Amino acid sequence: MQTQELQYHLPEERIAQVPAKRRDESRLLVHDRSTGNTTHRRFHELPDFLPSGTRIFRNDVSVIKARLQGERPTGGKVECLLLRPDKSSATTWRCLLKPGAKTEKAGSFSLSGQYEAFVVDKCSTGEYLVRFDLPRDPDVHALAERLGTMPLPPYVRRPADESDEKRYQTVYADPSKHTAVAAPTAGLHFTTELLDHLNNNGHRTYDLTLSVGAGTFRPIETKRVEDHVMHAETYSIPSSTRIALSEPTPPRLAVGTTTARAVEHHLGQTEDGSTDAPVTTETDLFICPPYAFRGVDILLTNFHLPESTLLCLVAAFLSPDNENGLPLLKEIYDQALSLHYNFYSYGDAMLIL
Repeated sequence: MQTQELQYHLPEERIAQVPAKRRDESRLLVHDRSTGNTTHRRFHELPDFLPSGTRIFRNDVSVIKARLQGERPTGGKVECLLLRPDKSSATTWRCLLKPGAKTEKAGSFSLSGQYEAFVVDKCSTGEYLVRFDLPRDPDVHALAERLGTMPLPPYVRRPADESDEKRYQTVYADPSKHTAVAAPTAGLHFTTELLDHLNNNGHRTYDLTLSVGAGTFRPIETKRVEDHVMHAETYSIPSSTRIALSEPTPPRLAVGTTTARAVEHHLGQTEDGSTDAPVTTETDLFICPPYAFRGVDILLTNFHLPESTLLCLVAAFLSPDNENGLPLLKEIYDQALSLHYNFYSYGDAMLIL
């Protein structure tokens, strides 16, 4: 597949800059693969479409306040985006720096006039290794919570405010799993009331944790989709979730592409998913058409960027005959745009049955 096939026109005004006033008031496009029918509802109507006893798998990761503002020794400003800890030490992280070249040349920058950060090295990926000087409390997560802001994606063209600290986090995010620099956005539409309603009606939820990285926003830069090298992300699946995944019925719903990737990688790595041992590993699985899904029967997702790996995953899921679902996905996106759906992280949702 040529990467340019993943392009589509998106008017600027359709990129959501703020979330819906209430999470479950977002719009919900529902596409049934068996009939080809597409309907348009609100997210709180999700239960109307789920088969009896649907098992709902979700990513309970929590987003770090990963965007830090610093100052170089010359007085110039620098923005540091925390990505993930490096294996070399607890206080050394892989980061994105802006401006990168000037900050690398300076060798260091300060945070809030209290802490020093040293640029250790530049990686081939464009990331930087940054060591934070934290003699009293060598906890970079805690530092980010004190000084950082929520890392809204680049297409949200406004600074994060206090409301984003709640809304760019799912209501079921586990504070102890503070390892993501981007939200699993399909889950942002759920409210506690809706989750209670689903549970009271016989549906069950199961958690896994995938540490969403900045790579989720990176476009495919190769001419051929198949030549793209997928970024790696760490995930963990507890024993109860592994057992539930191993059973083909009732249907399994994946909340978002991050959950789908973890589920598919896990089931592709093990012949017997019924083991009761939890698992933590890393996935660089790249799902693109054609692909036969092992553990996702229903997909809940947002609307994604052109030329993105996420678009590939949804296109693959749309075709139950293991063919290229991209033309159908473009038709659905065109319909959504004509009806003024909002796209991307704070936008509306799509349910594929």
